[in-house]
Amino acid sequence: MENVVLVIHLILALCLIGIVLMQRSEGGGLGIGGGSGGGLVSARGAATALSKITWALAAAFICTSIGLTIIAAEKSAGASVVDRLIDAAPVEAPSAETGNALGSDLLPPSADSDAPLLPSGN
Repeated sequence: MENVVLVIHLILALCLIGIVLMQRSEGGGLGIGGGSGGGLVSARGAATALSKITWALAAAFICTSIGLTIIAAEKSAGASVVDRLIDAAPVEAPSAETGNALGSDLLPPSADSDAPLLPSGN
């Protein structure tokens, strides 16, 4: 069910993008386009077919968004990230006594170790 709603949601999004790009600019946001130069509010005629389709697609897009939210909430009703952290066992860091300390292979050998020391320059 979720996949069907998701596919419809994506198709609506692509159609909405296409319809918005096909519409004529009214000169609002960018200051360019076919608006009347007189004032901020222009007289508008009856809504065109493209604007009606835009509103219908936008309403359908919002409905599918709400539907996907409800489906996702039902799936994760009993799960929480905090519950997973509490249930997980703590990871112990290796101790220096076992020789697995972080970066211990980068340290020079100590005097009591069996590793040969490099000869001095003399």
